[in-house]
Amino acid sequence: MSTVSKLDAKLVDQYRSVLGQWPVPADHLCVDTREGTTFVVACGPKDAPPLVLLHGALTNSAIWMFDAELWSQSFRVYAVDVIGEPGLSTAKQLPVEGGRYAAWLDDVLAGLDLESAAFVGVSFGGWLALDYAVRQPHRVDRLALLCPAGIGRQKSFFLKALPLLLLGSWGKAKVRAMVMGPQTQAFADRARPLMDLVASIHSKVRPRSITIPLVSDEDLSSLKMPVLIIIGGRDALINSNETRRRVESTMANAKLHYLEHAFHHLPNQRETIFNFLRDKQIGRIP
Repeated sequence: MSTVSKLDAKLVDQYRSVLGQWPVPADHLCVDTREGTTFVVACGPKDAPPLVLLHGALTNSAIWMFDAELWSQSFRVYAVDVIGEPGLSTAKQLPVEGGRYAAWLDDVLAGLDLESAAFVGVSFGGWLALDYAVRQPHRVDRLALLCPAGIGRQKSFFLKALPLLLLGSWGKAKVRAMVMGPQTQAFADRARPLMDLVASIHSKVRPRSITIPLVSDEDLSSLKMPVLIIIGGRDALINSNETRRRVESTMANAKLHYLEHAFHHLPNQRETIFNFLRDKQIGRIP
């Protein structure tokens, strides 16, 4: 286990400012867990089926704001600030081995009074959701993963990025482009406060170097809930070809969308995920 310093006051204010632009009415909740306080943004009808969102490393729940605008039409959305990441949850990071993150998620669901939920996770958050589905399958109704870690191996991206990061703002912009890919002007304009927040986080918060454990073939094949996996062929962080091969060989029930020219950041997938989450033909919606 390691710890990171809490966000400085300026970054907290910037994050809260972005949360204030959440496109639908939302509640800000604090859930007590064995690892500390967890911050959650909740929106959508309180009697709708629950949907838990898990963001990636070096981000927070703000990344879901535009997705939540659509998904909250049919679900009670819970965007969880992952502990140890630059959000408003406790600043304690956990080891990726041994089930500590899964136990933390048990406490989060208990604090939200949820027996089970659908899960959407991206990157590191995709591994969190996948690991939880393996350990607690009865608590995961459906599973949608965007560029998840834990299936394909991580690439040595930071070795390539480090020289660029030493070149100031130009180099940092180049690294972001390697991860994000090209952005439309419409997205850039609408998401400017969010992208400024992400840039601030990357300039002030030092990432930890971890190797995410690969989920075994046996565990992947054991998942019986509906699963959707979306990956990009030009992912700079994760070997998406290996992800594709392992999903196709072990997860017969999974829907796999391989976007050949897409990057680690996968925009414009909210409708695809929304349709998957609502599809009654692939299983019961709680």
